[in-house]
Parts: sequence; C-alpha cells; structure tokens
Amino acid sequence: MRRVWAWSGAGAATAGAVALTVTLWAGGGAGGPAASPQPTGTSSAARAPNPPAAPSPSRSYPLSTAPQTIPAVRDFTAARGPGWQPGSGRVVVDDDALADEGRLIAGELKIGYAGKVAAGAGDVELALTPGASGGAESYTMTVKDQRVRITGPGEAGVFYGTRTLKQEVLAQGSAPEGTVHDAPAKPQRGFLLDIARKHFTADWIEDRIRELGDLKYNQLGLHFSDDQAFRIESDSHPEIVSKVHLTKAEVRRIVALAASRHITVVPEIDSPGHLGAVLAAHPDLQLRNAQGTVATGAIDISKKESAQLVDDLLNEYAGLFPGRLWHLGGDEYRALMATNPEASYPQLAAAARQAYGANGRIQDLATDWLNDRAAVMRGHSRTVKAWNDGFYTGGVVQPDKDIQVAYWTGKEIGARPPLEYLQEGRDVVNYNDEFLYYVLGQPNQFVYPTGQRIYEQWTPLVLRGTTPVPERYDGQILGAVFSVWCDLANAQTQDQVAQGIRMPLNAMIQKVWDPGKPEMTWPQFKALAEKVG
Repeated sequence: MRRVWAWSGAGAATAGAVALTVTLWAGGGAGGPAASPQPTGTSSAARAPNPPAAPSPSRSYPLSTAPQTIPAVRDFTAARGPGWQPGSGRVVVDDDALADEGRLIAGELKIGYAGKVAAGAGDVELALTPGASGGAESYTMTVKDQRVRITGPGEAGVFYGTRTLKQEVLAQGSAPEGTVHDAPAKPQRGFLLDIARKHFTADWIEDRIRELGDLKYNQLGLHFSDDQAFRIESDSHPEIVSKVHLTKAEVRRIVALAASRHITVVPEIDSPGHLGAVLAAHPDLQLRNAQGTVATGAIDISKKESAQLVDDLLNEYAGLFPGRLWHLGGDEYRALMATNPEASYPQLAAAARQAYGANGRIQDLATDWLNDRAAVMRGHSRTVKAWNDGFYTGGVVQPDKDIQVAYWTGKEIGARPPLEYLQEGRDVVNYNDEFLYYVLGQPNQFVYPTGQRIYEQWTPLVLRGTTPVPERYDGQILGAVFSVWCDLANAQTQDQVAQGIRMPLNAMIQKVWDPGKPEMTWPQFKALAEKVG
C-alpha cells in the first residue's frame, strides 16, 4: 500500500478546520476513489477569541491526488494548490554536477535550462542534499507555489525525481501539489541482453537504455561471449571476434549514455563454459573427454594457458566497462554435466587430485577457477556475480563468500534450492527463469513472459519456480534482472523483441521498486504504461 497523506496547506487552519489524514487504497488517486477524510481534532485557530483569518486562496483547490507513475511513488503528502505544469518556467540547479539531469528534463518538458541560478516562479529546481537520509537513490519532490523542487543525497536520486516529473506530465499534464518521498526497495534493478547469439545494433541498445532510465532501472547486462559469437572488438585477442560485432567506440557510446541515466553496464564473459567462439581460434584449449570428443564451449581448466587467455580478456574489458559490477558466468561447464565427471574427463580428475589431494574433484577445479577469476576482477575494484549452477557444495574448495549468486534455475544436475544459498549467508539476485526469461523461439519449454503474470504473481522473494522464500531473507535478495536470451536468434526481429519486453519491464520495475502489493489493477497499470511509455 502506498502512503498518501493529506495536508490542507498554509492558511487553512481557519474556524472549523480539521486536520486530515487520508490513505489511498487500490486505485485511489491513480484511477480510483480515495477514502473519505476523517476529523482527527479541532485546530487551535477554532478556539482563538479573535475573528478567523480570511480564507487562503489555496482552499479553492481540491485536495491533490497521488502522481500516476511507473513505478508508483512510495509516499505522497497531498496538498491543496494549482500544482505545476510546463510553461514559461526554467530548469535550474544548485550544483553543476546536476547539469546533465537538468538539461535532459528541460529538453523533455520543452522548457529552458538556466543552470546554476536562483529559482523563480514556474521553475523546476534540482538540488543535492548531501547527508540527507534515504540513500543515494532516494529523492524528495515538492510541488508548491507553482514551483517544483527535486532534492536528493545523490545525483541518481535527483535523476529519478525528474523521471517522476516527466511521467506526471505525460500522464496528467501537470504535477500535483504536494510532496513525494521516494526510494527503491532493491539496489539491483536490471535488464540483461544476450548479444552473443544475436547481434543488436548500438542504436537499438541505446533506445533500451533510454527506456530503462525512464523506468528507474540501474543495470544493463551485456552477455557478449558465448559458443555462437564474440561480439565486442578486442585488442588483446582480435582473432576471437566475430565478423558482426560492436566496436569499442560504439560500446563507449553505450556506456556513456547509460551513465547519464545512472545505469551501470554489467559485462559478462562466461567461463569456463560457453566459450565456443573464443575456443574456435584456440582449439588446443578445448576440453576433450576420454574418447577425445570436444566438449562444446568448454575450456580445459587443467591448462594454465586457459586461465591466461580468459584473464587477458577480463583485464582488457575492465578498461572498457568502468562500472563496479561484473558477471563471471560460471554455469553449465560440460565436464560437470556428465554422469561421472572423473571417468569422463580423467585429465581434470588427475589435476584436481594433484592440486587438492586424494579428495580433490573436478568441481574443486571449477570452483578454484571461479575464485581465481573473481580475484582478477577484485584487482579492478569490481564486485562479481555468477550463475547459481556455478556454485558447488561439499568439495575441498568453496566459492568465495562475496560472489553474488545470480539465481536463474533449478533444472541443472544436482540443483540446489535458493534457500540453501540464503542459509549460507550469500547475497542473491533474482533471475527466475519462470518469470524473467524471454527466450527467443521459446525452446526447451520456455514461454515468453507476460507483464500481467509478473505483476500479479511474482515478487523478488520468488527466486525459483512460483514459490517464495521466507520473508526473513528479503534483505539478502539484492534485486532482480529481466533477461533476453537469443537461443533461436531469428525467431524475432529487434523491433519484435522491443515490443515483447515492454510490459514485462514495466511490471518488474514496479515489483522491485515497491515491496507492497500494487494498488492498480493490471488493466489500470497497462493503460498508464501506454501514457507514460
């Protein structure tokens, strides 16, 4: 439930005035009726011996209703007044650090940008409030005296306030009188795009960044290396790059645009599996079983040259992607998908025993590989994550505790339920393939997710299948990521993908921004998305 407080405004404490507290329930203020105001006491002005003051002009306005935005604002204090709408006002800032945010919203509202000057009538003012409570992504937006003031402890929060203002104007034509206090429930709100199996143009990716920014997402994942292709230009290993790829100049443009929308680009070079495109140029490093058959996409982790090759790439792309997060993959290593890994891959079994003693197993080699790659990225001040089926239990070597678990499935051999990771104290990010996987062509029983199903049935606690984990683990669930996988790359065009993911992205952001049950019905929410999208 979103909290909406009603306040009559300055000068409204006249004879007979009452203090009002109103809570809007489903639809209230955003497509439905509000609860009736209830008197909570008699004002001091009503008891005063002097004649009452003249009524404030603000009393001629109806009490404002909550803004209509996606995601919905989490707290709104209603007031009486004309609100604000674009006119002759300008956008001004109190700090030059907010110039990009100011210019962007000014252009979107078709009003002028004045820079670092004092706010006047009709203006939108953006201001930083260092030390204010709420975190860097929180903001306060006050509409009063025909002005808008958006403040926050960090630039990201102020940017999100401008997204709320933009959506208010698109949905209602104006920003309602009153005050918004808003902040996300989850720190990771992401979209992952598989550009390895299907090439997406830089322009298309940039359009998605603009869409994600307006919805207050803060991550864009790029899965650019897999068995099918390696899709970003490389200086250290140009031999591995596919013919159709993104240039580094295009990637820098993507990263810069994302940064302007406070979105971190999270690269993924998956290993030790899913390296087919890399290994096509390095066949000597391909993993082979006891019969000499190549294990598709798998690198031989018993060879030191394998680690050197992957680390070359990690070190190179750390300079291209400056964000603090990095995805190491770690899933579906063919050796550990065999019925008897040690018998099928004796060279790996021998290497494990040599490194870890008689009890050493192939899973220990794979875990050590993951930890070593994590150490490489820590050297670049990165926080890393890996797919849940890249974590193994019961071995000599354990995965480092600070590697975040990207939980996507429970279908792998020896699948572990999400509760086990949480009970170990690990941080988990929700990639639930039941709700959040858009797999082109719908192979392997995947079905295109719908916004309605996410909106009505999923929450961040639903990590696997349809059953939520206990709410006491909510703090360890850092957020969620909606993913596009291109298993059958030609099943949809770029435009079809964009259309197919639009409502799921709208629905998911509502559920990771606000932990409460949405107030709008699905038809109301969908209609609002048409206005503000």
